Amino acid sequence: MRFNVLPIAICLIATTSCKKNNELQSPIQYPDKATLKAAAIIYTAANGVPVFGSGYGSAIAAVPNEPDAFYLMTDRGPNVDGSLKDSKLFPLPNFNPHIGKFKLVGDSLVYLSSVEFKNAAGAKITGKPNPVGQGSTGEIALDFNGNTLTNDADGIDCEGLAVAPDGSFWVSDEYGPHIVHFDKDGKTIERINPFGSGTGGRKIPEVFKRRRANRGMEGLTISPDGKTLIGMMQSPMYNPTKAKVENSKLLRILTFDIATGATKQYAYITDNIRTLSSEIVAITATTFLVLERDQDYAGGQPAALTKKVYKIDITNATDISDATNSAGGLLFGGKTLEELSDAELVTNNIKTVPKELITDLLTLAGGYPHDKAEGLVIINNNLIAISNDDDFGINSPAVPNNTLVAKNLPSTGKLDRNIIYFVKLNKGLK
Repeated sequence: MRFNVLPIAICLIATTSCKKNNELQSPIQYPDKATLKAAAIIYTAANGVPVFGSGYGSAIAAVPNEPDAFYLMTDRGPNVDGSLKDSKLFPLPNFNPHIGKFKLVGDSLVYLSSVEFKNAAGAKITGKPNPVGQGSTGEIALDFNGNTLTNDADGIDCEGLAVAPDGSFWVSDEYGPHIVHFDKDGKTIERINPFGSGTGGRKIPEVFKRRRANRGMEGLTISPDGKTLIGMMQSPMYNPTKAKVENSKLLRILTFDIATGATKQYAYITDNIRTLSSEIVAITATTFLVLERDQDYAGGQPAALTKKVYKIDITNATDISDATNSAGGLLFGGKTLEELSDAELVTNNIKTVPKELITDLLTLAGGYPHDKAEGLVIINNNLIAISNDDDFGINSPAVPNNTLVAKNLPSTGKLDRNIIYFVKLNKGLK
C-alpha cells in the first residue's frame, strides 16, 4: 500500500506479520520490524542519484498516552563530504530539521504530521553549522555549486530527543553541543550550551566545549518525573587534544536539573576505541539503556561489529564534575579524565558506570545490516524499539562534483532505508 505524501512525509510498512502474544503486556500488536516503504525524492544529483525525504531515525520517542504512535526525528539534513579539507556539501542548505509523528495501524506506521524546529522568533532553523564561539565545528559548508554557505547561529544537528510531561520537546545535538527546549509547535523556548550564547543564557560545564567535532551530545533522555535531563556524549572529547586521547574509551554522561541548572557528570567506558554511543533512554531516575555501536556495516569490514544495548546504573558511579568549572574539567596528576587509562581510573578511585548487556542487534532474526543504529525507545518492560539513520539514502562520492553515491548495504546490495526494529527482551528492564 502506498500513501500520497508531502516532500518529507513518508509511510513505514511492516515487513513481517505482527506478533500475537500476551507477554508483550500491551494492547498493541507490534511487528518484528517496520520499514520505510516509500519516500518522495527531494533532490537529484547531476549523476542521477536521488536524495529521499526520509532521514527519520536519528531518534525515536514514544508519543505520550498513544502506545501506537511514535516521534521520529531527522538530523541536520542531507550532506556529504566535500573535496576541500573539512568541507561539507549540502544539496538542500535550507533543510528544516524536524520531528515526524507516525501511527502504527495494523502492519503500518503511517505519517501523521511534523513538528518543524524554529528559533525563538518563530523562523524555521536549518542544519547549517554554527558560527565560531557558538558551537562551530570548523566545517566549511558549501552548496552543490561550490558556494560557501553562511553559518546559522540557530543551526542544529539534532540527535537526541526527549518528550517532557507537558508535551514539549528537549533536543540535543552534535554541534555545540546544544540542548534545546522546543514547545509543542517546535518554537525555541531555550537553548543551553557551554558558551552561554543560547536563548536564556544558561550553560553546561566548560569542558563540553572540547567535544569532538560532530560527535557532540548524541543521546538525550528525561527522568520519569520530568525534572532531570540526562545527556550522553557520542565519543571521547578532545580533552585536552585529539592526539592525547586517541586511545580513550571514556564518554561523559551529563545530568541537568531543569529547574536549577545544576549538573553532574559520570564516566562511561565503551567496549573499545572504535565504538561510540548513539542513544540513552531512562528506565528510572538512575537506570538507563544505552545504545553502543561502531560505524561499520554487517557484511563489510572489519568483520567484528558492535551493535549492542546495555543497561546502566549511575547510583554508585563517581560524580566527575569539576567544582571550579575549568576548561579541562577535573585533573589527575595533570591529566584529564579522557587521558586516564583503565588502571589509572581505578587508582584514582573513579567508579565508572557499570553496564549489563541487554541485547545484541547482530543476533536478531534476519540480521542487522545497517551501520547507524541511532534511535532507542522503551515500549514496555519487555519490549524496546530501535531506529536506524539511513542518511537520506546517500553516501559521500569519491570525487564530489554535484554527484552522490547511493547508500547501498554491503550485506544485501539494497538501498539503506529507515527501519524500526521491535526487540523483545529475555529479561525485564525492572
